Amino acid sequence: MKVIQHSMESLQTALVSNRQDLAKLYSKYTNEERHLLEEGFHPGQPGSLFQPITVHSDSDWISAHPEESQDFESFYRDPYRKTPNASHNTIYIQTIGSFGEAGAQTDQYVEWLREYCQAFFFGLSVKLLPAVTVAETGCSFRVNSNTHNLQILTGDLLRFLQKRTPKDAFCIVGITMIDLYPKDSWNFVFGQASLSMGMGVFSFARYDDNFYSRSYAGRLKKSLKPKQGDYSVFDGYYTPPITSTLLLRSCKTMTHEIGHMFGIKHCQWLNCVMQGSNHLEESDRRPLDCCPICLRKLQVAIGFKITERYKALLHWMEEDQSQTFRPEEASACHSVPKPTEAFHTSRLWLRRCLDILGKKDEL
Repeated sequence: MKVIQHSMESLQTALVSNRQDLAKLYSKYTNEERHLLEEGFHPGQPGSLFQPITVHSDSDWISAHPEESQDFESFYRDPYRKTPNASHNTIYIQTIGSFGEAGAQTDQYVEWLREYCQAFFFGLSVKLLPAVTVAETGCSFRVNSNTHNLQILTGDLLRFLQKRTPKDAFCIVGITMIDLYPKDSWNFVFGQASLSMGMGVFSFARYDDNFYSRSYAGRLKKSLKPKQGDYSVFDGYYTPPITSTLLLRSCKTMTHEIGHMFGIKHCQWLNCVMQGSNHLEESDRRPLDCCPICLRKLQVAIGFKITERYKALLHWMEEDQSQTFRPEEASACHSVPKPTEAFHTSRLWLRRCLDILGKKDEL
């Protein structure tokens, strides 16, 4: 195990920049906002809000995929990064295939994802497009020869999304509970994106705790060999149960991948939701939110108030806790309790951030 330590000077330069204009821009944050952001200069110290990156093995992302670090200045100066504007200010989410048995919880799961994204990218609108079946995408598919589960081809899905992109879209992301593959020679992929076109597609299939077990319900009989174009094989196909852990992992993946659409690269500064991950165990180690350096990138791109964003995220995690269940509302979408047990650590962290920002009492 290796802890990646950066000097205080390096972290300060990565956040503020040595350029006079960017340092002046940084000075416009309030004293409380700067206090919060500068908590990142002392990662890992007792009581610190932010932690250094810990590499557990050679299979972790940083070891396996060496990349150049992106500080705030290099992000800001990137001529190719996309920035929302008045005519392109909406994030669209397209569900592909079944997300479980039809009912309130399935519908609510997708709505929870939308609401979480709207809080995370505070200030932008996040909308759901009408759900589509796998057949409607016309994509190629296969049965994985190792895991014996159904997989759909990412390139075909991206072409489908391109045709579905509304005119006011900042970006469009497809999400599915079906496993993905990018080409025949690959075993699988968690997702694939075209950042220049503001599109991506991501699967939550492998976030099921039982995916890698022989008892996984999505494994097909070896004798089953579906033909291309026969999408009936997806009728009633297994989808993971909606749990608190699945919701947490889904929120983390969606915000990480949409973050890339803003031109934010994999974080190599501090423990951060924008860190790369090679496997589920590494992804689970990532926090749910940004380090100060990536937070500043996102804030400059969107223009939100840091306090308002944190309040929105905390509200999303706590709103159902104060609701009283009423039998007469059992059929209503919001009558399904949001399973936020797995968000407990993030909830406490957000309250500590708001304590520093001096806004806790206003919640």
